[in-house]
Amino acid sequence: MENSQNTPPVADGDDLPEQLRIRREKREAIIARGSEPYPVSVPRTSTLKAIRAKHKDLAIDVATGVIESVTGRVIFKRDTGKLCFATLREGDGTELQAMFSLDKVGAEVLELWKGEIDLGDLVSVTGEVITSKRGELSILANSWVIAAKALRPLPVDHKPLSEETRVRMRYVDLIVRPEARANARLRPNVMRALRETFNKREFIEVETPMLQVMHGGAAARPFKTFSNAYDMDLFLRIAPELFLKRCVVGGLDKVFEINRNFRNEGADSSHSPEFAMIESYEAFGDWNSIADLTKQLVQDAAIATSGSHIVTHHDGRELNLGGTWREASLFDLISQGVGEVVTAQTPIADLKKIAEKLGMKIDPKWITGKLAEEIFEHVSAGKLVEPIFVRGYPVDTSPLVRAHREIPGVAEKWDLYVEGFELATGYSELIDPVIQRERLTEQAKLGDKGDLEAMQIDEDFLRAMEYAMPPMGGMGMGVDRLLMALTGLGIRETILFPLVKPEE
Repeated sequence: MENSQNTPPVADGDDLPEQLRIRREKREAIIARGSEPYPVSVPRTSTLKAIRAKHKDLAIDVATGVIESVTGRVIFKRDTGKLCFATLREGDGTELQAMFSLDKVGAEVLELWKGEIDLGDLVSVTGEVITSKRGELSILANSWVIAAKALRPLPVDHKPLSEETRVRMRYVDLIVRPEARANARLRPNVMRALRETFNKREFIEVETPMLQVMHGGAAARPFKTFSNAYDMDLFLRIAPELFLKRCVVGGLDKVFEINRNFRNEGADSSHSPEFAMIESYEAFGDWNSIADLTKQLVQDAAIATSGSHIVTHHDGRELNLGGTWREASLFDLISQGVGEVVTAQTPIADLKKIAEKLGMKIDPKWITGKLAEEIFEHVSAGKLVEPIFVRGYPVDTSPLVRAHREIPGVAEKWDLYVEGFELATGYSELIDPVIQRERLTEQAKLGDKGDLEAMQIDEDFLRAMEYAMPPMGGMGMGVDRLLMALTGLGIRETILFPLVKPEE
């Protein structure tokens, strides 16, 4: 294919790069002869996929007598004297050969095809369905018409798009790379599987506000905006948790939402400022029942995309998501990683000594539980590949979670790790409004001290809790991260159009 993948946008004129200038001249020539380079419609009687399915068993060198009009992007073109060949591709990736012979279309039409059509153009070709002497299923053209003239050339085959270009120009990535098209189609299959699993368990899908008066439901830094109509600051949601819990108070006992969240934080291979998440709450459940649900969701998604609990990643490596998943205590994993016993009761001074031995940088604003979690991340980095529920997080970093029914200082919270990253988190939810107020008050004090991730006191949420919130299990899982687990790709490849800085 031709090369111009990083051609900057420029104004029309004499300083245009040659390939862009030539294509614009062809556009003008099409208009000058009274044709239309961007018509409102073109002939189309069948898809390429349907033609391939209908004539899949056709013998070599056969003329069917069937006339069809097909459309596609020209991705290959070979012009000879009296016979021209082209490969057309549809959006789903199906390809079909088009043949243009002098005796069928005449000299004028053949020369126009040779002169006006470039790689990347969208065309409509009308002709007989045949197989060539080599057995290639083809359309032997009677006529053709352009559907849309491409003014920029496609990238060359031998020079793959860089990751940055793939992300920034996803439309080009989708044209030239089959994997990009497969990834885009994988996501709706996963969404369908998730909803089917929830429906089988009689969960109700709801929608909650993205614009919120105050941020809550997670420890994260929010994006802030301003409402002219209400003359007040608003926040893009960091999580739908507090509204979903309001639903459960109201008697919607099993709810879930597939939502967009926004967190004003760093971006890397597993974090995006805007991302998709599932959150789910089940009345009269707990962290154990919600773990079972989460495993079912992941395994059903694997079957929907791979036909098996064993998924094959883009690099050919396999990951087994089936069977019974391992469980381990957070503090046991910390103890194993640092070589000494660490519990939820370990003083922060001792944790600091451990962190210093590990060579960690310590943020002075970190509270005891936060430091323990950072030590865990440090000693476990990249090691938790097979699915594992890491259970029993510090109470002081889990303000919306019920305290463990047996272990002091620990909350009934788990994080699910797969491929070395956190895929989901689940809880036995705190339902006592008095304790919840105390926890949020502590969070507000941290916020006053400069913790930008601390939660605020949400009086309306506390009021809802005072109408009696049933015992429940709750779960949040990143959809983009689920796709990462299924494909082995980074988060920017699983999001169709991730946020990127504008080009300079």
